[in-house]
Amino acid sequence: MNRDRIAGKLKQLGGKLRQQWGRLTHDEAGVDAGRREQLAGSIQARHGLSKEEAERQLREFLDRNRDWNLSSH
Repeated sequence: MNRDRIAGKLKQLGGKLRQQWGRLTHDEAGVDAGRREQLAGSIQARHGLSKEEAERQLREFLDRNRDWNLSSH
């Protein structure tokens, strides 16, 4: 397992924690940020990409699919 995959797994965990904290504090922006971070971590871990590349791919996907609701996934 390479460093990018491990970093992706850690990013997923951080995203889950951020999402849960957002729920506890009733902060929807925090929940959404946690979901986004978790998704970027999943992309990074699954494909062994760098953090920057995973975030770039996620940003491009969300820009192309503006009607895609991150909250429902």
